[in-house]
Amino acid sequence: MVRHGESAGNVARDRALAEGLAVIDIAPRDVDVPLSRLGERQSQALGRWLGAEEPAPDAVFASPYVRAQQSARLALEAAKWTKVPVLVDERLREKEFGMLDRLTRTGILERFPEQAEMRQRVGKFYYRPPGGESWTDVVLRLRTFVETLKEDYANARILIVSHQVIVLCFRYILERLSEREILDIDAASDVANCAVTRFCREERSAAEIPLHLVAYNEVAPLERAGERVTRGADVPAGPK
Repeated sequence: MVRHGESAGNVARDRALAEGLAVIDIAPRDVDVPLSRLGERQSQALGRWLGAEEPAPDAVFASPYVRAQQSARLALEAAKWTKVPVLVDERLREKEFGMLDRLTRTGILERFPEQAEMRQRVGKFYYRPPGGESWTDVVLRLRTFVETLKEDYANARILIVSHQVIVLCFRYILERLSEREILDIDAASDVANCAVTRFCREERSAAEIPLHLVAYNEVAPLERAGERVTRGADVPAGPK
């Protein structure tokens, strides 16, 4: 699993936070936010690393968001995996923020203080902003994706290019973590752009053997290429 490269939204978010702005200046739809120039180079560095270190996957799944599809395409080109199909699946999309979309923490506190209070009371894992999703909503759609992999790709090598919350929710599902455990992992560090998280099973042909975590948030592809490692959360910033 890979988080997309740095996006123009990540850059805009950092600028908004530095300037204390209420709204992050990005495209009207989060789905349309592209990679930054650095994000393009990160994706290419990821692809060169994958091409040198790993056999080609049987399939690549990508979020429908532009930044994820760009990352997948650039990585595959750099890896020279030109015959690997890229399958876009809406279940891998970013967590939806609803009425809080594009707002920084400052903007949320100014415009919707009652929502900030509710989030504090309910907790990050279960809080659902109006028109948006909670982490548990994301988990529910990803459980159906996992079942698809079990049925159709049980013995395949799969690459997933998606978003930070998606990577974390996959860990929650596959490792059967608790709310506290996954939130502690999230609090320890943001998932870096183009970082690799890897699951495998001891015997590839034994589909009944559970997957286990081999690597998490691995940034070797960027470090080896000398590209800057970025860890900013996706927009909106919101309360951590």
